Amino acid sequence: MFANNLWPWIGFTAFVLAMLALDLAVFHRKVHTVSLKEASIWSGVWIALALLFNAGLYLLRGPMPALQFFTGYLIEKSLSVDNIFVFTLLFTYFKVPAAYQHRVLFWGILGALLMRGMLIAVGVVLLEEVHWIIYLFGAFLIFTGVRMGLKRETEVHPDKNPFIRFVRRLIPITADYAGERFFVRQAGRLLATPLFLVLLAIESADLVFAVDSIPAIFGVTQDPFIVYTSNVFAILGLRSLYFVFANIIDKFYYLKPGLAVILTYVGVKMLLADIYPISPLTSLAIIVGVLTIAIIASVIRARREEVT
Repeated sequence: MFANNLWPWIGFTAFVLAMLALDLAVFHRKVHTVSLKEASIWSGVWIALALLFNAGLYLLRGPMPALQFFTGYLIEKSLSVDNIFVFTLLFTYFKVPAAYQHRVLFWGILGALLMRGMLIAVGVVLLEEVHWIIYLFGAFLIFTGVRMGLKRETEVHPDKNPFIRFVRRLIPITADYAGERFFVRQAGRLLATPLFLVLLAIESADLVFAVDSIPAIFGVTQDPFIVYTSNVFAILGLRSLYFVFANIIDKFYYLKPGLAVILTYVGVKMLLADIYPISPLTSLAIIVGVLTIAIIASVIRARREEVT
């Protein structure tokens, strides 16, 4: 219903833009270090809004689309943990002051929303025109899941990023940060600040994550509206989630293997789509079960390490 009606798309986009404007122009108008309390409140707000939207889907379209949205949202929310690992490493590498991190994440996530919207549109067209592409998506997710499971540590090398190196040659960069600004003018020349390089690094990292995560949500549903909205809600809450978990993310030792299992499962589900369809409720139960086991095991390990 929503796929062929522009009004839900327009209404949802207007809501997202209004919330982003409210965030930047009102709540974060002044540069400050985001506290754990503030981040926790905002994270709760975004989760509550996603659940309210989920309830609206249930009332307007029924239980199946609502279940698909919730499952897709849970997958995207879980996979966004990988983004937090990389954000932490990038901010440490570039020595970004805590007060400027929210601004970088705000514009980085705004760019991520645009990129993911385009990738989702491409994915929808491919699945409609070339059905066998679903098997390619499935195989890719299995490969990604296995790779994630075998790779224990996340590393970032911005100095080796070809896009960052190209920008360094193209645009002169200031030696130091200039407050929260991405560009400054000195002696009549427009210069980029290191904060702009951080933004580009985050955007390029998210593009890699999007290539992994978007095929996963197509394993749950191929409804473009549900794919898009569940992805957007997960990304919108990512900034707050970063400030909540940035200092403790390394304690979730078994979360990455859990995410690897989820990606592999969704890949298998896509490969079996035309042979043995797996119900969304079964998928939700498996995903919730894997995440619960991974989190509990991580907490137990962290407590044992604290004792020893």
